[in-house]
Amino acid sequence: MATNPNPSEKLARSESGDSRSPEKRRSTDVEAYAIHAETHDIFDDDPAVDPVYQAKARILNDALQEIGMGRYQWYLFIVAGFGWFSDNLWPIVTGLILDPVVNEFGFQGPFLKLAQNIGLLVGAAFWGVASDVWGRKWCFNITLLITGVFAVAAGASPNYIALCSLAAVWSVGVGGNLPVDSAVFLEFIPASHQYLLTILSIWWAFGQLVGSLVAWPLIADFSCASAADCPRSSNQGWRYFLYAMGGLMLLLFVLRFFVFHMYESPKYLMGRGRDAEAVEVVHRVAAYNGRTSPLTVEMLQDVERRIGKGGFAGAGAGANGAAFDTSARAALIRKLKTFAGSHVKGLFATKRLAYSTTLLIVVWALIGLAFPLYNGFVTYFLATRGARFGDSSVYITYRNQVILSVIGVPGALLAGWMVELPYMGRKGTLAISTIITGVFLFASTTSRTSNALLGWNCGFTFTSNVMYGVLYAVSPELFPTKDRGTGNAIVASANRVFGIMVRALFSWPLFSQAPIIALYADLSTSVPIWVSGALFLVSGFIALLLPFEPRGKASI
Repeated sequence: MATNPNPSEKLARSESGDSRSPEKRRSTDVEAYAIHAETHDIFDDDPAVDPVYQAKARILNDALQEIGMGRYQWYLFIVAGFGWFSDNLWPIVTGLILDPVVNEFGFQGPFLKLAQNIGLLVGAAFWGVASDVWGRKWCFNITLLITGVFAVAAGASPNYIALCSLAAVWSVGVGGNLPVDSAVFLEFIPASHQYLLTILSIWWAFGQLVGSLVAWPLIADFSCASAADCPRSSNQGWRYFLYAMGGLMLLLFVLRFFVFHMYESPKYLMGRGRDAEAVEVVHRVAAYNGRTSPLTVEMLQDVERRIGKGGFAGAGAGANGAAFDTSARAALIRKLKTFAGSHVKGLFATKRLAYSTTLLIVVWALIGLAFPLYNGFVTYFLATRGARFGDSSVYITYRNQVILSVIGVPGALLAGWMVELPYMGRKGTLAISTIITGVFLFASTTSRTSNALLGWNCGFTFTSNVMYGVLYAVSPELFPTKDRGTGNAIVASANRVFGIMVRALFSWPLFSQAPIIALYADLSTSVPIWVSGALFLVSGFIALLLPFEPRGKASI
C-alpha cells in the first residue's frame, strides 16, 4: 500500500540535487506543505532580513492567505480602529479645551500642547519597542486603558500643573496606538486585504467628528466668556468633555479586552521561538472564521533545520550557519540595544532598505512639522478671518469643525481604493495626496470670505485624510516584522519631535515669550500656513523616491 510521506520527507526529497532558483523551490515547498496559497513580499531574496524569520513568516503569510478574510479579521478591523480613533481625537481634545482652561487657570496655553507632545513622543518610542519585547496583545489593550484613566482624572484637575501632567500621561497611551495597532492588524490579515490598513484611517476621521460633536454643546454652553471672571463653577464644560472622552476610552478598552478575544500575534510568537503557540493561534483564527488550516509545527521547524544546512533561504543564512536566536533573553537584549544601534541596524542593512527607512523618517518628520504648524494656527487664522466678516460665533466655529470632520470620512475610503490601482499604488497615492494637500493650504491664503476659507479647508481635510491613511499603512508595510515595532517607533518619534519643535518655537511668540521666529515673521499673517504648505509639497515629492512598492505583496 502506498503511503504519503510527511512534509519533512517531501522537503528532503525536493532539496536533493535541486539547482532551481529560490523562488521556484519556494513554490514547491508551499505545495509540499499542502498550503495552497502563495504570497510574495518586498524583501524576497534580500539577505538583510533574517532568513529563518523570513522563511517562517512566508509560511504564516501563506496560511493566513489560505484562511482568507473572515469574521476574526473584520472584528479586528473594528477594535484596531479604536487606536486610529484615539490618535486623532486627543489632539483635537486639547485644542478644544485650550481657551476654557487658560481662562480658568490663567497660564500660558502652549504648556498644555507641549506636555501633550512630550507624552506622545514617549508613547511612540516606548510602545513600539515594548510590543516587540512583551508582545502585541498586552500593549494593544493597555494603551486605551492608560488614556481613559488619566483623561478622566484630568477632568478633576485643580490647577494647570496637574492638568498638563495628566495630559502628558494620557498622551503616553495615545502615542502607542498606531505603532502597535498597525502591527497587530498587519500580522493577522491576508496579503490580499492589506489595503484595509489604509481604510482604517476612516476611524481617524471619526475621532475628529465625535470630538467636535461632543464638545459643541458642552464647551459652548458651560464655559466662561472671558478670563476676567472665570470661576470653576461657571467653567465646567471642559471638565465634562474630558469625563466624556475619557469614559469613551474606557468603554473602548472594555470592548477590546472583555468582548473581543485577541490572540497574540503568530509572527511575534514565532519570532520568540514559540512555534507551537503560533500554529495554535493560526488554527484558532481559522476555526473562528469557520475554516481549517493545514499548518503544522513541523513545517516551521523544518525551515529552521534546512536553513541551518544552507537551504532555500539562501545566502543570508550561509555566512555562519547559525539559526536566529529566539530565546526571551536574546529578544530582550536585542530590544534593549535598539536605540543604541544594534537593532536599528536591521532597518539600514542594505542600501535600498537604508534608503527606504531614511526617506520614511524624513517624510514623517516634515509632516510632523507641517501638520501641527497648520493646526496650531488654523483656529487663530479662522477666528481672525471670521471676525473680519462678523461671523466668528461659537455656532459657526463648531459648525465648521463638524463639516471638516465629516469631509475626512470619504477621504479614507478613496485612499483604500487608490492604493490598489496599477501604476498608482502606495507611493503614487501618498505623493499625489500630499502635494495636493500643500496646494490647498496655499490656496486657503487667498480667501476673502469665510465660506471660501471653509471650502479650501474642506479640500485640505479631504486630501490630508487620504495622505495620512496611506502614510500610516505604508510605513509598517515597509518594515520587516522583526524590526517593525522599532521602525514604527522611530518614524513616529520623528513625527512627535518635530511636533514639539512647532510648539516650542512657533507657539511662544503668540505669548511674547521667544523672539526667534518673531524676528523674521509676522505670525498674525498667513506665513505659517505658507510654510506648512511648502513642507507638504516637499514631502510629496520625497514620497515618490521610496524604493519599494508594497502593492500586491505581503508584509513579513
